[in-house]
Amino acid sequence: MSGKILVAEDNPSNQKLIGILLQKLGHQVTLAEDGQVAVDKATAETFDLILMDMQMPNVNGYDATRQLREKGCTTPIIALTANAMIGDEEKCLQAGCNGYLTKPIERAKLNEAVAQYMSIQV
Repeated sequence: MSGKILVAEDNPSNQKLIGILLQKLGHQVTLAEDGQVAVDKATAETFDLILMDMQMPNVNGYDATRQLREKGCTTPIIALTANAMIGDEEKCLQAGCNGYLTKPIERAKLNEAVAQYMSIQV
């Protein structure tokens, strides 16, 4: 099943990697280089899934996720973070994320998470 996925990620290398992995699965990928751009894009058009880097300039992923939830956005949001300490996943979920993936992104875990949340949309 393919869908429209918003990838909020400030690192060009990660943007490219995640974009390629998702496109190989047949998804349409839109990039946002910071949290504010992600909020703007997610409120302007409909996405099936949002992948949200939590550490971005301007507006970070936690604040962007909170803003989207306050605006009534129900799109599943998966947090992407290099932080894999105890409590980090809980912090992401408290901000309004539905799921959590650590960086570096593992293809199998990304595929599994995308499949899980895309199936919810059906």
